[in-house]
This record gives sequence, structure tokens and C-alpha cells, in this order.
Amino acid sequence: MVAKRAAKKPVTKATSKRAAAKKPALMKSFRIYKEEKPFTRVQLSRQTLYWVILLAFIVVTQLWILKIQMDIASLTALLVNQ
Repeated sequence: MVAKRAAKKPVTKATSKRAAAKKPALMKSFRIYKEEKPFTRVQLSRQTLYWVILLAFIVVTQLWILKIQMDIASLTALLVNQ
């Protein structure tokens, strides 16, 4: 028969004075989950900045393409009228 060793007691550390961080609620399937931050909140984030830059680039590009198309249309109108 094997003799069992006496289990050592775990050493407990003194608790720090900082407040314990809240652990996020674990998501389990088919259970209602309360979101920490509401989905419809209005707050600027890094993603908002990325979308604004992308939108500005698209608008400027579309205006540039429209200008080129108008220049081509005026040139073809001059050539047809001659």
C-alpha cells in the first residue's frame, strides 16, 4: 500500500488595496446575456475614425470621377458640334 503525503496548505497572499477587477459575465448558449456597454451608445472610437476617413476618401474619389466625366462630356460635345 502507498502512503499518502500530507498535503501542504496553500500560502495565502495579503490582498492588495486595489479593488478587484470585475470579471465579465460568461456567455452561455441559449441564455440571456446582459451587455456591459449598450450597442446604441454614441461614443467616438478608433473604429469611428477609420470609417470617417474611409467615407471621406470615397466621397473625394467620387467627386474626382464626376469631374473627369464632365470634362470628357464637354470635350465630346465640342467635337460633335464642329
